[in-house]
Amino acid sequence: MKVSETYIQGLYKVDDKEKARLATINATIGKTVYDEDLFMFEGKEYRYWDPYRSKFAAAYLSGMKSLPQIKEKSILYLGVSTGTTASHFSDINTHGIIFGVEFSSKVMRKFFRLSEQRSNLIPILADARRPEEYSSFVLEADLIYQDVAQPDQATIFGRNALEFLKSGGFGLIAIKSQSIDVSLEPEKVFSNQIKELEEDFGLEIIEYKTIEPYEKKHAVVVIKMP
Repeated sequence: MKVSETYIQGLYKVDDKEKARLATINATIGKTVYDEDLFMFEGKEYRYWDPYRSKFAAAYLSGMKSLPQIKEKSILYLGVSTGTTASHFSDINTHGIIFGVEFSSKVMRKFFRLSEQRSNLIPILADARRPEEYSSFVLEADLIYQDVAQPDQATIFGRNALEFLKSGGFGLIAIKSQSIDVSLEPEKVFSNQIKELEEDFGLEIIEYKTIEPYEKKHAVVVIKMP
C-alpha cells in the first residue's frame, strides 16, 4: 500500500492492489460515519472516501484539477444530508468550520448526531432557497459547496453566494440534470445552469466536468466569486 498527498491539502490518494482510492485522516479514531473502511498507515488511522457516495470525491477521481482547498476554511454546505461528504471535510478542516444546511428534519437528526462527535460541524435546519433564514448564524464563507436536488439549483447557489461568499472565495456545485429538466439532454441542462451562474449572478466559472461513472447525468462546477 502507498499513501500519497494530493493537490488538496488533507486529501490522500491510496494505491492499493492497482486501484487508486481516496482517504482522509480520521478525526474520530475508531468511528465510521457511513460504514466506510478504516485502515492504519504509519501510525495514523484513515477513512476511505467513497466516490459513489460523494460528488467531491467523484470529481477528484474524474480528473478535476481546480477543486478548492478545504483546510482551515469557513464552509457553507447546502444540502448536507446525513453528512457523508461533510464528515470528510471535517477530517480535513480541523481548524475551520462547516455550516451544514439541510431542509429535511428526518435527515438533519442524523447530521445533528454526527455534529455531536465533531465540533467543527454546525447543523442548520433551513431551506437553502432562503439564505436570509440563517444569515444570523453563518459567517462569511471561504467556500460554498452545494449538493441539492432541486430544479432551481443555480438560483439557490447564486443567492447564497451573493449573501455569504467572500470576494475571491470559491464555490462548488453538483448539478443533477434529471432534477432540473428530464426533457433536455444533460449537457444542455448543464450549459443553461452555468449560463445563469455567470450572467445572473456574475460568478466566474473555473472548471466544469461530468462525473460518470460515479454519478450518471451529473456535473460538478468549480466557481469563483470575483
